[in-house]
Amino acid sequence: MDPAAKDETEPALSPGSSCPGPEWPEQERAERLARGAALKWASGVFYQPEQLARLSQYRGREVQRTSSLEARIKSVVQSYLEGVHTGVWQLARALEAVQGAREALSQARSLLGGMAEAAQTLEPLREQVGRHKQLQALSQLLPRLRAVPAAVAHTQTLIDAQRFLEAYVSLRELEQLREDARVPLGGLELPVFEGLGPLTEALGWAVEVAAGAAGQLAREDPALLVAAVRVAEVEAGRTGPLRQPSRDWRQRFLRALQEGLERVHFGTSLLPGPGALAEWLETLRVALPAELATAEALVAPCCPPNYKVVQLWAHTLHGGLRRSLQQLLTGHELGAADAFALLHWAQHVYLGPEMMGGLELGPDADVSQLEPLLTLENVEQLEATFVAKVQASVVQWLQKALDGEVAEWGLEKEPDTDPSGFYHSPMPAIVLQILDENIRVTSLVGESLQRRVHGMALSELGAFLRSFSDSLIRFSRNHLRGEAIAPHYMSYLLATLNHHTALRSSVCVLQLDGMASVALARVEAALDELQRRICRLVLEALLAELQPLFAGLPSRRWLSSPELLDRVCERTASFCRDFWRVRSPAVQLLLAEAERTVVLQYLRALMQRRLVCRGADERTQAAERLRHDASQLRELFLGLGLEESEQCAPVLLALRELLNLDDPTLLGLEVASLRRRFPDLSEDHVSALLDLRGDVSREQRLAALSSLQDGPPPSPAAGRRALFSLVPAPAPALSSCLPSGSCA
Repeated sequence: MDPAAKDETEPALSPGSSCPGPEWPEQERAERLARGAALKWASGVFYQPEQLARLSQYRGREVQRTSSLEARIKSVVQSYLEGVHTGVWQLARALEAVQGAREALSQARSLLGGMAEAAQTLEPLREQVGRHKQLQALSQLLPRLRAVPAAVAHTQTLIDAQRFLEAYVSLRELEQLREDARVPLGGLELPVFEGLGPLTEALGWAVEVAAGAAGQLAREDPALLVAAVRVAEVEAGRTGPLRQPSRDWRQRFLRALQEGLERVHFGTSLLPGPGALAEWLETLRVALPAELATAEALVAPCCPPNYKVVQLWAHTLHGGLRRSLQQLLTGHELGAADAFALLHWAQHVYLGPEMMGGLELGPDADVSQLEPLLTLENVEQLEATFVAKVQASVVQWLQKALDGEVAEWGLEKEPDTDPSGFYHSPMPAIVLQILDENIRVTSLVGESLQRRVHGMALSELGAFLRSFSDSLIRFSRNHLRGEAIAPHYMSYLLATLNHHTALRSSVCVLQLDGMASVALARVEAALDELQRRICRLVLEALLAELQPLFAGLPSRRWLSSPELLDRVCERTASFCRDFWRVRSPAVQLLLAEAERTVVLQYLRALMQRRLVCRGADERTQAAERLRHDASQLRELFLGLGLEESEQCAPVLLALRELLNLDDPTLLGLEVASLRRRFPDLSEDHVSALLDLRGDVSREQRLAALSSLQDGPPPSPAAGRRALFSLVPAPAPALSSCLPSGSCA
């Protein structure tokens, strides 16, 4: 650019201005500070007179420095001003260029507006060109389009004839023709292709039907199954147009295969009714392994390996069976037989070697890793149902057995006997067989159910024993009241002891190995109570016969004649004549209780103060009578089979010593000895015995009674049962009591 022109465009500065713009506000303050600093420096430098000689040098140096600074400042300011001038000039040139571009854009906009008007005039021509192209394409496809209805009908015929591959090829050709016609029409579908949708659905449905009958087709027409599989696979691998939804026929094929398999074996019409579950399970036991074998041998070769036919078959059958069982459990309540059959089948048969655990089925058929057929809640429900149903049946059976036994008690004939002559009844064996069979059969299912049934059986056995005992009490009460006289009352009481013995000896059969049961202990307690009740009824009958005989003992007649005790022994022997028909150890217990009852009656009679000896001769006779009676009772019960160690008659010999004592002053020693042997001996008993002697003064009586208190407290002898505590004695006269005694 020419310097002259450049100078013309650049703006000029006002003369005399050293710095453009306004002065700084701090300039005056800075100048004062600079002047002050300069004065301070000058006063310090020129303070001494000798420094004034060098003033000219300092002045010249400062003038040079000032000139240098001014030159540098002028240079910087000049450089800044040149840059500002250049920037202003460039902005002016840019403004000119922007204005030129604006004018060019305005001209282009006006040109485009003219072209748009021209294009609108060409739009009808463009539409005509598009119609011409469509007509040209349709004219080329017209022969094929005319054949579409016939092709659709032919394809439907192929589908009906189950010629799936040919039908699929024809369908694909029709779909391709539809796409070829849709492209030139801009996506518009011709009405002639409206039948392709139902036709496609018909082919898909036919493939599903073939899949649902895959097992049957594999045996009868494997080619048809292979064709259905190929159609499903080809369609699954084909990529359809973007506007068409994907047809995943492979999944439809597999789903139809599973549904058909479940329908064959687990259809609603095939589910069993009440009582038919075991038969249905047996049918499945045979059918399911056969179905899996068919899948492995026939269906798998017709399908691709990725179908995993055997595993699919096994899992489908397992799932269908599981859903069917859940449906059964939520429906009507199962009976005991059905609940047991289902528990055993699901827990043992299904996974056993006969079914899904068979080695010949291969690892693909293993269902052990799947969900169990029955959940824990299902097992709990089935076990509870089974136990409740069995319990109801057991109650009925036991009640029937008890009713039959009770009905025999009033018959004219005696109880039945076994070959050994013991009273016998099948009732205990029936009861234990009922309970044992129900316990043992549950071992086929599992320990949980067996424990439940075991507890139920013991509980019902305890209830049966209580009912048996109550029936025995009613039988005895009715007989004694005369409401229902039993001709063989005592024989049937003795027979029930044998029932008790049989039950006690066989109840151990109900005990499970390694399981201590509280219910079993309760049964043992119920058996003990039943035995005590039977013995009590027998002894009450014996007591009713003996009490009138002991009314005359002791007496003068008793002192002189053994007739009274002979009658007692005869009546006792007659009463106990059938005891031999009772089995051991119950017979020993019964004899011991009978002997004890006789002795207790003897002691009660002695304590009634009916006789007072008049002298030494009568005391000798009484002592001898006690010895003779003790010997006679011992021989009687030895003859009946009671061991001598179990007898209580020796107590009479001990009392004999008290009566046979010649010196009354020694009665204290004898009483103390008697108390040591029989700890339940009381003051009333001793007083009654001293009254029988008839020669004991008041002082001697008090001395003898004091020996009971002065001696150490008696300790019960091991194995010795109470005697005197069961013998009531009338209270003696107050003059015969100790001041601190119980009678005082």
